[in-house]
Amino acid sequence: MKCPFCGDPDTQVIDSRVNDEGDSIRRRRKCGACDKRFTTYETADLHLPQVVKTNGTREEFSRDKLRLSFTRALHKRPVPTEYVDRALDHIVQKMLARGEREIPARDLGESVMSELKLMDKVAYIRFASVYRSFSDVDDFHDAIRDL
Repeated sequence: MKCPFCGDPDTQVIDSRVNDEGDSIRRRRKCGACDKRFTTYETADLHLPQVVKTNGTREEFSRDKLRLSFTRALHKRPVPTEYVDRALDHIVQKMLARGEREIPARDLGESVMSELKLMDKVAYIRFASVYRSFSDVDDFHDAIRDL
């Protein structure tokens, strides 16, 4: 690993720790030339499937875009950020477990709805109203009754 301060390729690992989830390693390094210390993180390089939208177009999976969906649905709701992070991890793990190169956007939306249903009922209804294009009060009534 090249030193980010002086560019010297001679760096030494002085400490390694696995994070709590067990999916990354934090390494403290020391440069042999300038004696400065820095931290690196090692994670698995996973290729997530492409998302196939209803109109047939394909786009790269975006964790940020998925987080934005949760953020909009949970606006002004008392749900900790850790819950959203955990839900995102569940969805990504489900996608990886499928082992497919493409995933329909509908499946992704259904996964978001199931996570929101566990997290916050109001956020679930908000998301469902946009995702399923509610057209009148009866649609809301049906969704609430299904809860």
